Amino acid sequence: MEKVNRNERLAVLLKCLTDSPGEIMTLGSFAELLNSAKSTISEDIDIVKNLLAKLDIGTIETIPGAQGGVKFVPGFSKAKSVSILQSLCEKLSDTQRILPGGYLYMLDIIYNPKLVRDIAWIFAGQFFDKGVDYVITVETKGIPLAFAVAECLNVPLVIVRHNSEATDGPSVNTSYVSGSAKKVQTMVLSLRSLKRKSKLLFIDDFMKGGGTAKGIIELAKEFECEVTGIGVLIETVNPAKKLIDNYISLLTLNIVDDEEKIIDIKPSLL
Repeated sequence: MEKVNRNERLAVLLKCLTDSPGEIMTLGSFAELLNSAKSTISEDIDIVKNLLAKLDIGTIETIPGAQGGVKFVPGFSKAKSVSILQSLCEKLSDTQRILPGGYLYMLDIIYNPKLVRDIAWIFAGQFFDKGVDYVITVETKGIPLAFAVAECLNVPLVIVRHNSEATDGPSVNTSYVSGSAKKVQTMVLSLRSLKRKSKLLFIDDFMKGGGTAKGIIELAKEFECEVTGIGVLIETVNPAKKLIDNYISLLTLNIVDDEEKIIDIKPSLL
């Protein structure tokens, strides 16, 4: 490969690193790819690191040692995260979103690629140091967000079903009690979905009582796996006591009043 100029090298480095979050890449591999000296690549990486800081989209960490290199760590600053969440609250506070029964319409949010990407980037920053092996969610509305988080963390996505399908092969079934409706429901996961002893991150769009998250924790035990993180986009303020304790919510829904046409929703990360 002919030698490339600095601007071209910076573009390649930025794309390679941000396309593969958490993946350790050596200076030697970049030097070979770009036909440049390691010292030159090291200087370029410093420039990329400073650029990422200015753009506020993550950072580059250096891993010392013979097997070391550099890796990209995604995430926004707290100020940028809060700004994104406040903007979401403004969108979700539109009283036209109130549905009969006091429900909140939010499909246009969780199916919007740009918004979901920003939300996923916030979650990635919160959970990156957990070293998760899989992102796991329950069909169906949480799938777009969970997929985006999995992409940001550079790990596979696992989807738990409510009913088994022939294409899943042998499966594990477990029952759980919904924290809000107090109904017994079923979770089904193919035996081939997870490797034993894996670390899981559960991502969902909405949590009221925490029954689904608790069900995921119990299901993970059947695979000898551990749920090391739980992230939800929106939690309701009531019930105050959830069925789980350690989780991160981005927004808190205080009230949806159908009669008074009131929506009170605030960022949780402040």
